[in-house]
Amino acid sequence: MDPLLQVNHLSVSFQTGDREFDAVKGVSFEVRKGETFGIVGESGSGKSVTARSIMRLLPSPPSHMKAGEIVFQGRNLADYTEKEMEGIRGREMSMIFQDPMTSLNPTIRIGKQITESLIRHQKLSAPEARAAAIDMLKLVGIRNSEDRYEQYPHELSGGMRQRVMIAIALACQPALLIADEPTTALDVTIQAQILDLMKSMQERFGTSIILITHDLGVVAGMCDRVAVMKEGEIVETGTVEEIFENPKHPYTIRLLNALPRLHEKKKTKPKPLIQDSKYPGRPLLEVRSLRKHFDLGKGRVLKAVDNISFHINHGETFGVVGESGSGKSTAGRSILRLHEPSGGEVLFQGVAVNRLSPSEMKMMRRHMQMVFQDPYASLNPRLKILDIIGEALDLHKLTSGKQERKRRVEELLDLVGLDPAHALRYPHEFSGGQRQRIGIARALAVDPRFIVCDEPLSALDVSIQAQIVKLMEELQQRLGLTYLFIAHDLSMVKHISDRIAVMYMGKIVELAESEELYANPQHPYTKSLLAAIPVPDPKVEAAKKRLPKEERSEANTYGVEHSSLEEVSPGHWVAVPV
Repeated sequence: MDPLLQVNHLSVSFQTGDREFDAVKGVSFEVRKGETFGIVGESGSGKSVTARSIMRLLPSPPSHMKAGEIVFQGRNLADYTEKEMEGIRGREMSMIFQDPMTSLNPTIRIGKQITESLIRHQKLSAPEARAAAIDMLKLVGIRNSEDRYEQYPHELSGGMRQRVMIAIALACQPALLIADEPTTALDVTIQAQILDLMKSMQERFGTSIILITHDLGVVAGMCDRVAVMKEGEIVETGTVEEIFENPKHPYTIRLLNALPRLHEKKKTKPKPLIQDSKYPGRPLLEVRSLRKHFDLGKGRVLKAVDNISFHINHGETFGVVGESGSGKSTAGRSILRLHEPSGGEVLFQGVAVNRLSPSEMKMMRRHMQMVFQDPYASLNPRLKILDIIGEALDLHKLTSGKQERKRRVEELLDLVGLDPAHALRYPHEFSGGQRQRIGIARALAVDPRFIVCDEPLSALDVSIQAQIVKLMEELQQRLGLTYLFIAHDLSMVKHISDRIAVMYMGKIVELAESEELYANPQHPYTKSLLAAIPVPDPKVEAAKKRLPKEERSEANTYGVEHSSLEEVSPGHWVAVPV
């Protein structure tokens, strides 16, 4: 069978000033009819540049296709004019992008965005295109599609916007669909729904898919064959079974080894070298009936954190997991009083944090710190690293004189595995993983006992995630730290945490030791989270029977608003209806 697409010796460079950067170097592969071909690699590997080159979507300048062919259905698209490409895009090949909000036009109703290609490429009348678009919305699992047709993108959830993107991409039933990180911005249960949807659409229309991703779990469940990219080159290619069962290239092996695996038993963590003997037998942190409500106006109140209670012991890592909007980040911020709680109590070493005056709270922040999700957004781009970390030292008067301050900052950089000589650089001169290390160094500057880690890994590649987790575990061991670790990735949370609380709609629905939670989940929401996680094993993914998918609605709340936690076995608490 002739391949649908052949990419032969593709090389793409970018011109920036006097410098030329080679982003893709001699890449070759083919995509067969009806198959899903995965391209996997970390940030900067060239996978998205390759995808956009196929669609001829890279702006020129600064990009330049130096060499190669893109042969699609026997035609070399490298020779096509922009006008000729406009006749192919949407009709014969389509693309789904990573962030549906930036890909959809915010000023145009979603129905019109679907009908545009139907009217243009299939020459349908406006009423015919409207009927076809509504059918397409139904097909991608959007309920009340006649009403949704009239809505704007901002009126839909992230998962629904991605469904709309799929409807637009498949409206003209193209032969090739390129999906560039289509689920990265989505929660794990929504990701599972979108991937299932893409599979069912492929079966229905016979579409070939190029799936660009950094998630090897997604590759295991979706792809027939896969190419591994590193620094602009394909370093290994094969069937998905070959790549997972018998990887050959050291980079592929490193990527696979970096993945946290849910089914693997946790290694027993050593107890921290530094023990806090000040309050023996008492938890470091106690959260009692914590509430944080937001007034939305017109009598509406969002109960972001709704009466949650738990404790964290000295030297423990306590994981909090849940989807976007579950209240987990608000809980972390309310504990530190970055949000003022609406009610309840937070006790740190027996002191009621919520009753402290502003000056007392300032002193308490020496002991309670935070590492944020986006290391770039949380670092002042106009300050050098010396001053970003030094600010905390200045605030609490922990050093005297510039030399002692500089020496302490260099010590902290060394502690988190960075070159102390880089203290005079700015944040933009570091990679994402290095910036997160700087964020950790800043949190450690005041010698805290307790750190809230708010999604500290979600912006990082999988191998960098593994490095940061290792660093955090080493620092915990060496400095006697206690962590509240917030994330939506249950496999990574299980790997690092001693105990885990699962949050949903502002409440804790299950709380247990991490091994127990995975081995014996009790609450239906916990089960749905676990079932949705893609496993980096093609056999496991093929055999997996996921829970029935349904669009999350107000009715589908698992009854949590009228529930309370009960201990079903020692240390294992589950929300049950009251």
